[in-house]
Amino acid sequence: MTILILGVALWWVSHLFPILSPRLRATAAATLGETPYRGLFALVSLLAVGLMVAGYRHAPVVDLWFPPAWTVHVNNLLMLLAVALMAARSFPSRLRRSVRHPMLTGVKTWAAAHLLVNGDLASVLLFGGLLGWAVVAVIGSNRRDGPWVRPGPGTTAGAVQHAAATLVAFAVIVAIHGPLLGVRAVPG
Repeated sequence: MTILILGVALWWVSHLFPILSPRLRATAAATLGETPYRGLFALVSLLAVGLMVAGYRHAPVVDLWFPPAWTVHVNNLLMLLAVALMAARSFPSRLRRSVRHPMLTGVKTWAAAHLLVNGDLASVLLFGGLLGWAVVAVIGSNRRDGPWVRPGPGTTAGAVQHAAATLVAFAVIVAIHGPLLGVRAVPG
């Protein structure tokens, strides 16, 4: 579990740094250059994800509760919503205009959905840890950025593109979830 905890901690520190310390982030980007800073940030993010995946896959199973079978269906509905929220940032749709932090809201939805169907300690550490991070990140982002200026109205083309991207991304996630993570996303 140590590797899992290190991965979650690295994610927290690296992703809260630019939110809670925007001046230090600006100084680091000015010192390194914007592109090298972003490259370093991407590498640290990949390292954090790698530690979380490896730590989760090798963590001992310590059951805390046993979720009922029907929660898998609720999880899948919430996951479709989470994917739609995460995709909203890229398309001029109504959802993007309705949610201030669609990516972070998508992470919160993803984490809550996975806590619903996983009752083991490693899942609580991983999904609970990332849910907590997303909550803190929303609060920090709101404080840093001040009042929200809503994006312009969505377009029909943006809504269609958003829906198509959501469905494609969801299908890819369902297809690779089992082979990559060892757990089928859809009961069979």
